[in-house]
Parts: sequence; structure tokens; C-alpha cells
Amino acid sequence: MIPESFIQELLGRLDIVDVVERYVPLRKAGANYSACCPFHSEKTPSFTVSPAKQFYHCFGCGAHGSAIGFVMQYSGLGFIDAVEDLAAHIGLQVPRETSVQRVADSARKAPLTEVMARAAGFYRQQLKASPKAIDYLKRRGLTGEIAARFGLGYAPEDWQSLQKTFSNYDDVALVECGLVIVNEQGRRYDRFRDRVMFPILDQRGNVIGFGGRVIGEGEPKYLNSPETPLFEKGRELYGLLQARKAIHEADTVIVVEGYMDVVGLAQLGVENAVASLGTATTEMHVHKLIKQARRVVFCFDRDKAGDRAARRAMEASLNHLIDGKSVEILQMPGDQDPDEYIRENGKEAFQHLVLNATRLSEYLVREIKKPANQGSDKQFNLSTAEGRTQLVEEAKPLLQKISAPVLRVQITNEIAKLAQLTQAEIEAQCGLKPLARYRTPPRGQKRTVEVSKLRTLLKAILERPERAARVPLDIIPDDHPDGAALHFIARAFEQGELPTGNHGVMLEFLRGSSHEAAVMALVEAVATETDEASSEKEFEETLGSIRIQELKSEIAALTAMERQGGLPPDERRRLAELLVRKTGESQGN
Repeated sequence: MIPESFIQELLGRLDIVDVVERYVPLRKAGANYSACCPFHSEKTPSFTVSPAKQFYHCFGCGAHGSAIGFVMQYSGLGFIDAVEDLAAHIGLQVPRETSVQRVADSARKAPLTEVMARAAGFYRQQLKASPKAIDYLKRRGLTGEIAARFGLGYAPEDWQSLQKTFSNYDDVALVECGLVIVNEQGRRYDRFRDRVMFPILDQRGNVIGFGGRVIGEGEPKYLNSPETPLFEKGRELYGLLQARKAIHEADTVIVVEGYMDVVGLAQLGVENAVASLGTATTEMHVHKLIKQARRVVFCFDRDKAGDRAARRAMEASLNHLIDGKSVEILQMPGDQDPDEYIRENGKEAFQHLVLNATRLSEYLVREIKKPANQGSDKQFNLSTAEGRTQLVEEAKPLLQKISAPVLRVQITNEIAKLAQLTQAEIEAQCGLKPLARYRTPPRGQKRTVEVSKLRTLLKAILERPERAARVPLDIIPDDHPDGAALHFIARAFEQGELPTGNHGVMLEFLRGSSHEAAVMALVEAVATETDEASSEKEFEETLGSIRIQELKSEIAALTAMERQGGLPPDERRRLAELLVRKTGESQGN
């Protein structure tokens, strides 16, 4: 766990302009800097970096964040890795709780990373010396340039070819890395033999595993590295490092099943594809993918295995869905995989398939209609009460997993129509919490502040956090997301947890909190440069309007009580004071 105080110190010492310019050339544009957005394709710059507010925003695709957020989004790093990268760049040591086990794990992994890099270099050299392997890649339509880009190599047929590069073939690290196998008799031999080698990289470019494709006949067709201290199949995606730029530009990531699919698609210009590593789609895969782009398209063969893989991808996605992002399922026509299809039909035909993939909502409803594990051609009989009841029971565990509230409501509504029930009845039967709604209180109750005014105050405070100290929280409702965010920020500022004048720090402080969505909705408004005097005037006028509204509400309540039965002397004096104050407030505004 990294202390919040260190995050603030780090962002306070960084200049986001310097950070972004490490990756993207910027041009001065008034008080800010601009560039063509690195996260989507554009000809006219809409990406802006504010040195005053210390955050970036793209008016085209909506990408935004602090210096930490930029490194995470551009480099595909997790939060901790991005913090460590930035801290190292300015010579700061990241303070973290470290256990003896964690220190031991780090010490253990360091030499293994060196071993894997050395093995990858050896396999690349062997490819250059193997006419058979080169001929195989040419027959698959690959050039030397694409082979070099993905670091492809070749493992010779010899049982112990790695001895040529590792003089100590008995080194235990070779076994720990999964490069060498020790049999029951204690004999050592290379795991990969006579295979085209696909190095698997982490997001920092370190080789952490290999996939080996047999040349010609043989089983298994693909052989992967085993689980090691460096490599966990359920977390990693092949080709993500190479595909990152194209994913950002297309705002779409295509997930295929094989290494050759990724490389073959890249060869023909579809560079935003990655592959799972010989395992079913996991929730960790989806968690990583959903952060990369607005669209995630899973691409599977159209056979029984492909049907099962699509269903697993759908189920793994439900807990990670986000409103505004789309997960889709593409099942290839015929019996061709993506590499074969694009070589035969071309790039445009494949992109047409991707563009028309089945949205997860449609796929999910289609799957819910089927009895589990009873074949794709069977469906519940929805003409009977029993069949509709079975449909609801089938839907229940899937609907409960959906993390995107608005999408869940839409899908629940579809299920309700099929089951001939109301949406509320489906929600009750499945134990779903209805989508929160902000309503005006019934007549006679205390009036609340209009949402537009709450939003104006929140925007003003995001621009200048110190304004939070001037907000009368006692009359600000906290039952609306914007009001709740105002209370949260004001308390943080009052307790010294937030500095003044740094929007980047604000974004990181709210990352992962329940108030993050309310703030993110206002990022574009905050990114737009406004005159400081005009902004302050709008803030003051909004505060004045809220105070007058509160006065009117209390006056109306006291007046109604007086008409109904009279007021005690103290409340009559209070009413008189409020009437005088209302006159003063109105004249002041």
C-alpha cells in the first residue's frame, strides 16, 4: 500500500508537461500545451495538457487524468508500476509496506528475468540460422520485419540446445523459468524443441514466458511455458505491448485465441489484436482489457469449443462491465481462424466482421434463453409459465454479476419482457438493487438544491479546491452524487488531506472512491479554460442563490405553520429575522 501523502508529494514534484513530453511532442497553446491525442487517431489536435491544473484531457475521446493516469493509460501499467516509474524518474523512493516474503520474491525474480532475456536472444539467433523455420514463417505470410517486431525465434531439435548459451546447464534457474525439464531419472532436457518461439512480454518489455508452435505435424500444436514466478497465464495477454498504440488509436482491442492469429493480423495491418495464452478468458484478462479501450471484441472459432470459450468470456466479463464501454463477441464464419480468414479475404473483410460483432447484451440474452449445458439448439419454452420461470432462474446469477448499473437495467428489462413480468418484479426476484434515482422531495418537505447548482459548485471546487471551505454544507444535500462529492472534498480539504490548486492531485485522491464518477463527468468542463474572475463570480452567485432558496424554504415552512395554528414567540421572531435577511440577500444579489 502506497501512502496517500506520498502520491501527493510525487504529483507535487512532477510537472505533467515534462511527463507527457517523454512520450508525446507538445506545442504551446496559450496557457496550456496541445498535441494530437496519443489515445485515438485524429488530424486536428484536441489533446490538452494544463500545467496550472496538472492534468491532461482530450476533447475528442475524453481521455483524462493526472501524470500518474497518463503513464498508466499510455504504457498500460498498473497504478503501483506507474507510481514507481515516475518516482524513479525524479529520484524518489516509493515507501511501501514490505514483507520478508515480498523482498524474497523480488530477489528471486530478478535473475530469472535475465535468464529469460538471454534465452529469447538465443532463440532469435537460431531462427536466422534455420531455413526450415524461416520457410515456415514465409508460408504463413510473415516477413522478417514482423518477425523482428514480435521477437520471434526458433528452438532447435536438439534435446539440450540451450547449453550453447548457458554454460551451466544445471542452473536451477533454467528449471524455475520453465526452459528446462528434469525427468524422474534426473536427466535434463529443453522444454521447447523444433518449435517457432513466441516470446511473451510483460508491460515493461521483460520476457516472462514463451509459446512454441510446432513446425509440421506434432502434438501439442502449441506448447506454453508453465506457471513460474514470472509467468501466470490467467493474468497475461500475448502481444499487448506491441498492440498498445493501435489499440489506443482504434479505441478497440480484439482478443483472439492464438499467437499466430495476433502476428498474422498485424502482418496485414490489423495491429490491435492480443491473445489469451492457451487458457480460457479470466476475470483478470477482462480487468486488464477493459482499461485498454472502449470496445473489447472477443474473437472465437464457430464450433463447440468456440461456443464454450465465448460463454466463458461473457461470464468473466460481467463483473467488470462499465457503462459507456462495450464488450462484444465475434464468432468466425466457417471453420477459419482469424489468421486464415484475413489472408484469404483481406483486411477490410475482417474489419467488417469486427465492426458487426455481437454486443454482450444481445449475446447474454440469447444465452439466457438456453437451458445450461443442454446444447445450443435448445431453448426454454417461453409460451409456458414453467418455461418463463426457468428463464428467470437462468438469468438470476448472470444479472447479479453485471457491474454496469445502466446496462444491467437495460438487460433486466429485456428479460422482463421475455418472462412477461415487470422490470421491478425481475429485480425483486433476482435480488437486484434498483438503479438509484434523484427525486424532488414530496411537497411539504424541505426543498433540496437543484442538481444544476450542485454541479456548478462541484465544478468550481474542482477548479479551486480551497473554495470548499466557503460552501455551507449544512444546506447542501448529500443524497445526490454531486452533493455527496462536495461533502467528501470539503471534509478532505478541511482535514488537510488535499492541497490547493492541483487538479491532478484531486483526481488521484478520488481514484477508486464512490465519488470518482461524479468528478469524471465534469472533467471536460474543468479542462476548458475559463476566466478566473468569471469563474469566481459564478461560484459566488450560485452560493447566493442557494442561500436565498434555503431562506425561502424556511420562510415558507414557518408561514404555513403560522396560518395553520400560529407560531410561538421565538419562531415568530425567527420568521421576522428571516424576512429581513431575505431582503438583504436579494438586494445583495
